[in-house]
Amino acid sequence: MGVCRPDSIPEIAARLEAFVSKERHGQMSWMAERMHWRGAPDALWPEAKSVIMLAEPYTQTHDPRHVLSKRDCGAISVYAQNRDYHDIVKKRLKRVGRWLLEQDPDAQIKVFVDTAPVMEKPLAASAGLGWQGKHTNLLSRDLGSWFFLGAIFTTIELPVDSPARENCGSCTSCLDACPTKAFPAPFQLDARRCISYLTIEHHGPVDEELRALMGNHIYGCDDCLAACPWNKFAVEAQELRYAAKDDLIAPPLDVLVTLTDTQFREKFSGSPIKRIGRNRFIRNVLYAIGNSGETRFRPAIEPLLSDDDAVVRDAAIWAKARLSMVS
Repeated sequence: MGVCRPDSIPEIAARLEAFVSKERHGQMSWMAERMHWRGAPDALWPEAKSVIMLAEPYTQTHDPRHVLSKRDCGAISVYAQNRDYHDIVKKRLKRVGRWLLEQDPDAQIKVFVDTAPVMEKPLAASAGLGWQGKHTNLLSRDLGSWFFLGAIFTTIELPVDSPARENCGSCTSCLDACPTKAFPAPFQLDARRCISYLTIEHHGPVDEELRALMGNHIYGCDDCLAACPWNKFAVEAQELRYAAKDDLIAPPLDVLVTLTDTQFREKFSGSPIKRIGRNRFIRNVLYAIGNSGETRFRPAIEPLLSDDDAVVRDAAIWAKARLSMVS
């Protein structure tokens, strides 16, 4: 944990405005909305005197890059290989918050986990938890990079921690690892080329140029995180609900592509994957099948050529065309 003031990141408003003005947020309209709050945490809740930032590791025991060589399987970001972290982290933040209020009954708190206009990473850096690396994710000398962030805003005035210093040096491992070249420059991200954005946030068909670069990623992407040398300091996750389910470490594409809406909802109940819905998920799986080079997947594609969803149909046509080029 670390503590900072709500007004400790005055440079963020200009950075956010530049990001949005270049349209690098893509279809994430919520980033452009309420920018006055997102860029100025002290405006979000003016009564707040301190921001408590907390980190919780979700490090996995398996190498998330191993699945990338298994072309007949789908790659799911390790944070989504079990329960939805939003629910787990928020309950823990509330537990800490209740303890805090017991110490000072006159105090007030608000807890945030990734769903409000709060810039968690810059606040965490200001609170000394780590620094934003060249891939824009938070890195820590003590935790590596596999951890979730949560924030507790409070009216209590707490002692603050020193901001973290950037320690990437000349390393470009994260930038070099990105299949779609989503980083225009170090410390800058163009979400429109990011596989995590494309598989989770992007509605509709993905540009064909990018489909071919997505490989077998079907939900999120860990490539830039996994490439970081600071992961040698990664702390093992203690929460069992973050441990990967065996059937989500390297799920067979031909099994996933046949899921109906009901089956999809049942399989991913309690998972962050459920949020994107069956159609977008099947779209992603079809792109992975198209990139697989596995001609045995052709029969599984056929029923989806007449799917009720136009985006799924488009993905099925593309996947069939790609496999037809395989001898």
